[in-house]
Amino acid sequence: MLLSLAIRDFVIVDLLELDFSSGFTVLSGETGAGKSILIDALSLTLGERADTSVIREGSSKADICATFALPATLTDWLQEQGFDAEDGTLLLRRVVDSSGRSKAYINGAPATLTQLREAGEFLVDIHGQHAHQSLLKNDAQRQLLDTHAGLVELDREVGQHFRHWQQLAKQIEHLKTSAEALEKERDRLQWQVEELELLSPQPGEWDEVQNEHKRLAHAASLLEGAQTAVNTLSEDDGAALEQLGSQLARLQNLAQYDTALQPVLEALEPAEIHLQEAVHALNKYLDRAELDPARLQEVESRVEALHSAARKFRVTPDELPATLETFRTELASLQGASDMAALEAQAKAAETAYRTSAKSLSQQRNKAAKDLTKAVTDAMQTLSMAGGQFVVALNSCEPTNHGLEQIEYLVAGHAGVAPRPLNKVASGGELARISLALSVITSAATPVPTLIFDEVDSGIGGGVAEVVGKLLRQLGQTRQVLCVTHLPQVAAQGEHHLAVSKKTSAEGKTLSQITPLDRSTRVDEIARMLGGLEITDTTRKHAREMLAL
Repeated sequence: MLLSLAIRDFVIVDLLELDFSSGFTVLSGETGAGKSILIDALSLTLGERADTSVIREGSSKADICATFALPATLTDWLQEQGFDAEDGTLLLRRVVDSSGRSKAYINGAPATLTQLREAGEFLVDIHGQHAHQSLLKNDAQRQLLDTHAGLVELDREVGQHFRHWQQLAKQIEHLKTSAEALEKERDRLQWQVEELELLSPQPGEWDEVQNEHKRLAHAASLLEGAQTAVNTLSEDDGAALEQLGSQLARLQNLAQYDTALQPVLEALEPAEIHLQEAVHALNKYLDRAELDPARLQEVESRVEALHSAARKFRVTPDELPATLETFRTELASLQGASDMAALEAQAKAAETAYRTSAKSLSQQRNKAAKDLTKAVTDAMQTLSMAGGQFVVALNSCEPTNHGLEQIEYLVAGHAGVAPRPLNKVASGGELARISLALSVITSAATPVPTLIFDEVDSGIGGGVAEVVGKLLRQLGQTRQVLCVTHLPQVAAQGEHHLAVSKKTSAEGKTLSQITPLDRSTRVDEIARMLGGLEITDTTRKHAREMLAL
């Protein structure tokens, strides 16, 4: 439920703070006073787009805050989105500055417009004054029926099945019309895969053959260098190991006379061990190493083969293994896509899934259509359309992403005539009344706690307006209902009444203000709505009578 609304510098409102109650609240006022500004401001906190035109002239930004009692249905969503949901209230805030930038907040934390809109779907349902115009469109009629019957998710599922089925059907058609081109592409990929598989490049192979080629190409130098090192370290007269051993023995004897030489010994003894290990490693290397011209030629041939393939496929040699896998994947995909039998089987399964969901949707729509037909027809009898009939027709059609039928609203304005399409027979007044009945009936089925009707009573009057007021008051018994109205018959039915008026500030600027009315001031407002600007005793008496009813 909407608890309060604070508006600052919005259109012609400088500062306004309003508290709201449960039940049926009406807003009334002269034309142009700004009755719908309240709805527009609230819409911004629910994620509607905005530009700088909403900022009051002379101000730098517009700021709107709406506080709601937190419905249980929204708690899990808030936690999933990372917003605080502990104190039982929800604060939505929207700020629009003069540069056109917009900021949104949920319980004080920054939010996106998408998050505001998602939260708003749990909180408020707004029925605009032009709702009856969209009702003439078949898509709007279908959406209204599906929303009322809770079939939106099933409709979405049907659409997903339909798109999958049609995608497969297009693949089959494409395959039929481009079989020759696909065959050429498959042959090309097959040749590329076979050539690379014959070469069989392995991951890491390029680095390995390069290193081996370097070693084999410089084998003579490697052998000569290793042998020279062995001779210098241990084989030649005066070799390093021999001289180091001689000096170690001499220093060991001298260290008996002066322990200060001990650190020198400790440094030289490991050096002797390291030299011995180096000589051992060199001898092992010489035992294994040999000149192998045949292997060198073999490695050179492999290097050249990898280089040649890399140039042909326009990659580096080390990318050849990955290129082979890419060609294999593309070939497998192409072969799968060109498998007509497999595609046709998939398409058949997709069609079956679609028709199963679509038939279930049709069955549930049929039941909902009967219920809505009866409810609106009954409502018409009280809205000066006695004998009239409303029908929700389900006309069979070729499969679409919304099912196997088109939804069409039919109406007969009075008894004795056959129902015809709504957009062909309903007058403006009849259309407004039917739209209002639909709004009230479908709103009763929604879990949203706050319902707003923005001049949906346009085009009606007299006794019909009184019935409309009673319908809205009845709806207010279970829901918070706000209604912007110009009809005294509707306003008199409200449990709470807010009057919208204009004033001129000291600076000569026009401002809008909203005032909660008590019993006395409410009589004057109803009298104004009945008789215009000049309020007489007669209109006041009539107003008191309407409020008493």
